[in-house]
Amino acid sequence: VQLQASGGGLVQAGGSLRLSCAASGTIFAVNGMGWYRQAPGKQRDLVATITNGGRTNYADSVKGRFTISRDNAKNTLYLQMNTLKPEDTAVYYCNADITAYYSGSDLKYKVASWGQGTQVTVSS
Repeated sequence: VQLQASGGGLVQAGGSLRLSCAASGTIFAVNGMGWYRQAPGKQRDLVATITNGGRTNYADSVKGRFTISRDNAKNTLYLQMNTLKPEDTAVYYCNADITAYYSGSDLKYKVASWGQGTQVTVSS
């Protein structure tokens, strides 16, 4: 099971970016998903989460500016980031709780997977 994040980049303050995170592998079900971020010298913090039913939760610092969504048919997670601020600069990581099959088997296991991270830089 793998998570592949993409969509980061350099943007001016006030601009927008859209991050994507695609899950792949022998997936039975993708449960809760989320975005986290880590700025240099700081701990990794929650940005937003979404359940497989679509219930969302946001960090106070991004409420009203960021929107988390998912496409369950594509096992893909999104983060639309608007009105970006320099303090949003960080490496963004996606996370998903996945139920997967062992290769070549009907047996399943649960795993919390992390994507590789995508850099978001907001210039002032």
